[in-house]
Amino acid sequence: MTGNVNGVEVMVPREVPLGGPRAMQVRRTLPQRHRALIGAWCFLDHYGPDDVADTGGMVVPPHPHTGLQTVSWLFTGEIEHRDSAGHHAMVRPGEVNLMTAGRGISHSEVSPATTRTLHGAQLWVALPDADRHTDPGFVHHAPTAVTAPGVEARVFLGSLLGDTSPVPTYTPLLGAELLLDPGATIALDVDVTFEHGVLVDTGVLGVAGAEAKPHDLAYVPTGRDTLTLTAYDEPVRLLLLGGPPFGESIVMWWNIVARTHEEVVAWRDEWQAQITDAGLVDGRFGIPVGDELPPIPAPPLPNVRLKERR
Repeated sequence: MTGNVNGVEVMVPREVPLGGPRAMQVRRTLPQRHRALIGAWCFLDHYGPDDVADTGGMVVPPHPHTGLQTVSWLFTGEIEHRDSAGHHAMVRPGEVNLMTAGRGISHSEVSPATTRTLHGAQLWVALPDADRHTDPGFVHHAPTAVTAPGVEARVFLGSLLGDTSPVPTYTPLLGAELLLDPGATIALDVDVTFEHGVLVDTGVLGVAGAEAKPHDLAYVPTGRDTLTLTAYDEPVRLLLLGGPPFGESIVMWWNIVARTHEEVVAWRDEWQAQITDAGLVDGRFGIPVGDELPPIPAPPLPNVRLKERR
């Protein structure tokens, strides 16, 4: 965390390799040591713009998920998605792909050879206890741009600026991309029960009086019905996320969102049982349709009990 101004925390990311030590680097902004969730948003990777010729692009072979939804949003490039619920789709700029893992799903994400630059965000939403064993699913939506003076927005989850996304969620959520012209200021009407996260992609942004630089994530607590965003001398692109405090503890490890250490151990074992010398076999997490890449084995569990995140 870089500072706290007017109750707004500005957090900086850490760089991690996606899928292995030689993989493309991503900036991981959530979870942080002191903050695990913003609403039900529990994970945020921000990457690029990367020259695929240098990084090799995104190559994430089949891997499992439980207890969450993945939200893919791109600024530049394309990613091919395949999952074990039978969905095969492309992730494209300005179009959201939301995958519900529920009781268990496996999927792969690979940038095609036609992609030269890759730039976007991968986010996860924790499912509430009542819905976390739901059937897996997939939704695609291309939101229409809405405008206000000096601002253009695409609302991919929830409601903002009079626009509402049709994408269903299991808890109230907000997800939107905003583009601000240089010098633009906008006072957004927001839900007073929501906490918000503002991820700055490009430019320097004023967030309710605090300053956030590129790649920063500004956290805004509940209690505000207006959120003021200000661009300075250059245009700003940002993602605005929000939701009411989640109110449940989770245990998050690797690609699994659970409630106990024992659940993580059991689901890890089930995934490992699907990996054979002959390839991926059917089980809790299924087999992604049409994918021939070798699956990713689960990493070793730590030698300590996994802690709850709140």
